Amino acid sequence: MESRPVHFIWILDCSYSMAGEKIGTLNYAIREAIPEMRSVAHDNASARLLIRVLTFSSTARWHQATPVPVDDFTWQDLQVDGGTNLGAALSLVARELETPPMPQRALKPVLALVSDGQPLDEWRDGLKAIDATPWGRKAVRVAIAIGADADRSVLQEFLGNPELPVLDANSPKQLAAAIRWASTAAVKAASQPVAGGGTAGGKQLGPAFAPPRLQDDDDDVW
Repeated sequence: MESRPVHFIWILDCSYSMAGEKIGTLNYAIREAIPEMRSVAHDNASARLLIRVLTFSSTARWHQATPVPVDDFTWQDLQVDGGTNLGAALSLVARELETPPMPQRALKPVLALVSDGQPLDEWRDGLKAIDATPWGRKAVRVAIAIGADADRSVLQEFLGNPELPVLDANSPKQLAAAIRWASTAAVKAASQPVAGGGTAGGKQLGPAFAPPRLQDDDDDVW
């Protein structure tokens, strides 16, 4: 059986507030999660996992613009600059969720948003653009809030499902665990066919997909 693509898109906050330990931990956590993503992909031969990376600060830009098979993907460390223009990032993602460029035979895409602050632009315009696309409505969505200053209400709206909690990462250890979960559980959810021809996107997923509640630890709290 020919494999069907699963497009995994990281949407990552690289504003100045991410400087220091936060961006260092994020780089480390995603780099270390790639082998686990490969393992999940290999366990499901009917799905072909492709990765892209979008960053946002004062502007939104593709850090990895071309979808790369997970076996060929190499993480390139992020740098910080500027503010938190989330809406610009979501608008760029929305363009990639049209058909084309998204192939008709694709499986549900994964949108994984990570942020530690509050958007400075009209972010709802970008979210509406995603929701207006068929693949945006089907997407498996994950949101990770880094530290106490992250706007969890924004991240909850991005998820589009009140039963799906935002995953809190208040320390380096919690962020690493959150990235590991997002990198594997979301791919598994996206790769599974849905009985009855329905969808299992961010708005349809129920508590079974809910992220784990991470325990407090002895790490420094952000």
